[in-house]
Amino acid sequence: MSVLGQMLEKYDTTTVEGRVNGLREVMQEVALAGLYRGGFFDRAAFYGGTCLRIFYGLPRFSEDLDFSLLTSDADFSLEPYFRAVMAEFLSLGLDVEISSKKKTVRTGIESAFLKSDTRLFSLAVHGEKTVKIKFEVDTLPPLGFSTEEKLLLEPFSFYVKCFGLPDLFAGKMHALLFRNWKTRVKGRDWYDFEWYVRKGVQLNLSHFVSRAQQSGHLMESQLSEQDFRRQLNERIDSLDVTLAKSDVSRFVGNADVLKIWSREYFHQLAERIIMSRG
Repeated sequence: MSVLGQMLEKYDTTTVEGRVNGLREVMQEVALAGLYRGGFFDRAAFYGGTCLRIFYGLPRFSEDLDFSLLTSDADFSLEPYFRAVMAEFLSLGLDVEISSKKKTVRTGIESAFLKSDTRLFSLAVHGEKTVKIKFEVDTLPPLGFSTEEKLLLEPFSFYVKCFGLPDLFAGKMHALLFRNWKTRVKGRDWYDFEWYVRKGVQLNLSHFVSRAQQSGHLMESQLSEQDFRRQLNERIDSLDVTLAKSDVSRFVGNADVLKIWSREYFHQLAERIIMSRG
């Protein structure tokens, strides 16, 4: 069996969603391998939902690859690492196209899209549509986060530098509180929030404050636990739970786990958050 076939074997491919989610995650792992070979993790760390999924066991699929530089560098570019990523896919007999995202406004995020060739992936996805992965690097990150080396065994054994769980939790709560999706709701944020609380992960409030200050959502240099919970409870009061369930349902294997979701349920989860300051 090929390496790709072996990697796909662990996924349920009996449904279209299962095949797409499985293929996307395999592509994510191959991309991480290419970045590792290119020396990317000497300069950056992996964070976000996909990091949580691959290395910490979050039971939902995730779409994007999110990274943070270890030190700020406004001139950082992903392009020097593209060759190593493409070579990793070519070693598995797969051709990919990588293009930089064109930006009209200069930001602290460097973006690129990884797109598989549908024809060359036709056997893996049984003729399904092209799977795209967006990956982003925060080039001007809020600092004060810790990292750890996490082992990935496929397509070969290598280590990826990842955010520690308390800082991942802080980043997730920053997104949950301040993400501006207008009429949309990112239920995946609420799913992850529930997961962190259930796991008893501590939230690094200091790193949350750093993120909130950088994004302009907090002017002060301090935030009390009481004020954090107040903001969270206000956010919960405005949550459309039905839209949240609809957003996340395609990323989880069993949507029955969402039945308990309600504003009151999330209020009770908020009471159970354990906080630290670094």
